[in-house]
Amino acid sequence: MMQQRWNRRKTHLHLLALLFVFFIVLTILHNEHSIQQIHENPDPETHRQDASLSFVKPNVLISRNGAPEILDRFSKCNGTREYSGRKISWSGRKKESSRRKVGSERCDVFSGKWVFDNTSYPLYNESKCPYMSDQLACHKHGRTDLRYQYWRWQPHGCNLKRWNIAEMWEKLRGKRLMFVGDSLNRGQWISMVCLLQSVIPADKKSMSPNAPLTIFRAEEYNATIEFLWAPLLVESNSDDPVNHRLDERIIRPDSVLKHSSEWEHADILVFNTYLWWRQGPVKLLWSAEENGACEELDGREAMELVMTTWADWVASRAIPLKKRVFFVTMSPTHLWSREWELGSEGNCYNEKTPIELESYWGSGSDQPTMRIVKKVVDNLSSEVTILNITQLSEYRKDGHPSIYRKFWEELSPQQLSNPASYSDCIHWCLPGVPDVWNELLFHFL
Repeated sequence: MMQQRWNRRKTHLHLLALLFVFFIVLTILHNEHSIQQIHENPDPETHRQDASLSFVKPNVLISRNGAPEILDRFSKCNGTREYSGRKISWSGRKKESSRRKVGSERCDVFSGKWVFDNTSYPLYNESKCPYMSDQLACHKHGRTDLRYQYWRWQPHGCNLKRWNIAEMWEKLRGKRLMFVGDSLNRGQWISMVCLLQSVIPADKKSMSPNAPLTIFRAEEYNATIEFLWAPLLVESNSDDPVNHRLDERIIRPDSVLKHSSEWEHADILVFNTYLWWRQGPVKLLWSAEENGACEELDGREAMELVMTTWADWVASRAIPLKKRVFFVTMSPTHLWSREWELGSEGNCYNEKTPIELESYWGSGSDQPTMRIVKKVVDNLSSEVTILNITQLSEYRKDGHPSIYRKFWEELSPQQLSNPASYSDCIHWCLPGVPDVWNELLFHFL
C-alpha cells in the first residue's frame, strides 16, 4: 500500500516538474518575442507618429481641371496655417557602390590652403571678358588692391588638375553645361564663361539676353554654357531673375517640374541652393492644394523637403539618362569680422588676405544644412558629385566685392559715410574664388 502511494506521488511530482519546465520555456519565448519587438520598434510613440505622417509623391503632373497656377511674383497665399508635417515620399536609390564622389580617392582636394601665386593667376583678365558682371567686377569699380586675384588653392598632399582651356572645351564638345541656382551659382557660371571665352573667335560666340535661362554659345564646339535662375530649385514666386525681392517666399515643395523642363536637356548639371533658405520662414503651397492655402515652415526644414524633391528627379531622370550631376555646397558669407579677429566690429570691408587658421568656421556656414545635403545626396547613387567648396571659401574673407561693385539702388549719404554698412560680403569678385570652384569642376570632369 505504501509503495502504491509513493508511486502516485512520484507521478504527480513528474507532472509538476514538466509543467514547471513548460512554464519556463513559455516565459523565455515570450520575453524573446518582446525584446525583438522592442528592437524593431524601440519607441512605440515614435512609431505611432510615423504611421500618422502624410507622404506626398513629388514631381507629379496635375491633370485635373483645377491644375495649380504657375507661381510668379504676384502670387499670394489664400491664408496660412501651421505646417501639417507632410513629407516627400522618396526613399532613395539603392547604393550601387560604397564610393561617394566627394573627392579623389587618393586625396581630399577640398582640404588644403591658399598659396599666393602671381605667376599662374589670375586665369583671365577682368577687363578682357566682355561678359563680366558689374556686380563682380571689383577692379573696374575701384578696388586697387588686386591680391585677391592671385591666390591658388593647394590641397594637402596632392595637386588639383591644372586648368587647360583646350581640354575643357573638348570635354564640352557637343554638350550643354548648365548651372542651376541662385546668384552665387550665376557668379560661378560667369566665371566659367570668362575662363573659356577667350579662345573663341568673336563671330563664333554669342550670349543670349538676360532671362531665367541665359546661354553662352560656342559654335565651333557646338557647345553651350548656360545659367538657369532657380534659387530655391523648386517652383517659387521668386523665379524672376530680376524682380524677386519679395516680402513673402512661396514655394511648391513637391515639384521641380517647371525648372526641370529646362534643365533636363543639359548634359552636365551644376546645382546649388542655400542662402535663400536663411531668410526666415517659407510658405509651402502644395501642388494638390485646391484652395490656395499655404503652410508655414522654417527655412532649413523647407530646404530638406526641397532637396528630397530634387533628389527624386535626379534619381528618376538624370541618373538613368547618364547625365553628369554636381551639387555645390554652401558659399560662406563674412559679415562679422569679430569671428576671425576678436574685438573687431567690421565685416569683409578692407580685408586683404585669407584666414590662415585651418579649423576656421564662421557663422556664414550652417553645419545642419551641410548634413541635410550629405544625407540626401548619400541616398543617391555615386553618380552625383558633391563640390564641397565651403571650407576652402571660408578662408577667403578678402574675396568679396564689399563696396567695389555696381549697386542697383542709390546709396544714402549715411551709407556712403560708413562703407562697411553697405559692403557686399556675400558674392565674390572675379577673377577670384569662383574660378577655383570651376577648377574643381574641371578636376572631376
